[in-house]
Amino acid sequence: ETPSPPPLRIATIFCFVCLLQINFVACQLFALLAAFWFRIYLGPSHASSAVRHAFATLFGIYFAVFCFGWYSIHLFVLVMMNYGIMNMASIPNIHRYSFVVAMGYLTLCHISRIYIFHYGILTTDFSGPLMIITQKITTLACQLHDGIGRQAEELTAEQNRLAVKTRPSLLEYLSYLLNFMSIIAGPCSNYKDYIAFIEGRHVHMKLLEVNWKQKGYDRLPDPSPTGAVMYKLCITLVSLILFLTLTKNFPMAYIIDNEFLDKTPFLSRLGYLYVVTQAAKPKYYFAWTLADAVNNAAGYGFSGVDERGTFRWDLLSNLNIWNIETATSFKMYIENWNIQTAAWLKRVCYDRAPWYPTALTFILSALWHGIYPGYYFTFLTGILITLAARAIRNNCRHYFLSSVPLKIAYDVVTWVVTQLAVSYTVAPFVMLAVEPTIKFYR
Repeated sequence: ETPSPPPLRIATIFCFVCLLQINFVACQLFALLAAFWFRIYLGPSHASSAVRHAFATLFGIYFAVFCFGWYSIHLFVLVMMNYGIMNMASIPNIHRYSFVVAMGYLTLCHISRIYIFHYGILTTDFSGPLMIITQKITTLACQLHDGIGRQAEELTAEQNRLAVKTRPSLLEYLSYLLNFMSIIAGPCSNYKDYIAFIEGRHVHMKLLEVNWKQKGYDRLPDPSPTGAVMYKLCITLVSLILFLTLTKNFPMAYIIDNEFLDKTPFLSRLGYLYVVTQAAKPKYYFAWTLADAVNNAAGYGFSGVDERGTFRWDLLSNLNIWNIETATSFKMYIENWNIQTAAWLKRVCYDRAPWYPTALTFILSALWHGIYPGYYFTFLTGILITLAARAIRNNCRHYFLSSVPLKIAYDVVTWVVTQLAVSYTVAPFVMLAVEPTIKFYR
């Protein structure tokens, strides 16, 4: 256990965290305005790809320095180290070297947070952008290895679609990793999608997947992201209000309060566990939805047309709130939470693991998040919950599909069990340390 810091250090850390949160919100709001300007005045029809790359990179670097000060040097060091690896390493090993260096550097930074800040900075700090950059570095390295170092018949359909055939230039590389749209809060995107966006092919490629002549169009439509951005900003506002009310009034620490544990019945404790877990979500809804809106405002994130003919701007969305809150299985829940990180784990670990892909993926997820013990309690528990849920679904679900009432009853029961299982699993993730986690389990 880490010793408690003195009162002056607590006050200093608190002020530093508040400043970081203010800088985070200010940067993201400024990035939103810059994104609209970028789409209107530096669109592909008004500026060359080089100009768009340069603007996105310089603004991203400025935001990183403004938000994190000298700590932002860690971002630039990691980026340049891996640019050297990408250009000097052999193609058969480029993904391995990039993965080891990026994850190793990230882990060292996580360790420094423990010993320097003593569990003090738990929200916005430089490790957040470093985590996103680590995702992008390893994603690009794996896709470059797929494109140059492997035969097409060795790849899955998705790997073949995303494979990168040539090493990027320095400007393209910096723009992909440090652009102002994702430098602060992500999300991670695929290199080919990002380059297609900068070059003005992003939306056009998705529109060509639909036969517009059959729909009565003489030419390709020009979808605007404004509606999607406004909708996501509304979600962001609601999430902020919930964060300022629910999160403050229902702290996770109360779940291990001695008086609460001694006087509250077991079922009531389970109910409160669900409430405090729900109260911890709005800050993630706020940050991820705002980041998604920033990318959309720049014209990035178009994913095509749905079956109703509606333009979709969810290519970079990190969560599906409705599917999260109505999930009837652990798998459905985690597939709709932190979607881009789940996609990254699948592409760099699950699809490439020689054995035990589920276990290795959860372990990598824990390591990527940091070295707080609570992360490992959560993700190791997640392995067991995933395997158990899969076994129950495969062996029991078909008995409840014969009638509508049975199916409804099954869905209600599995919703309750899923929500409680998730609450039980993620509680250590929020509490971080060993002692409160063991107390919670008891």
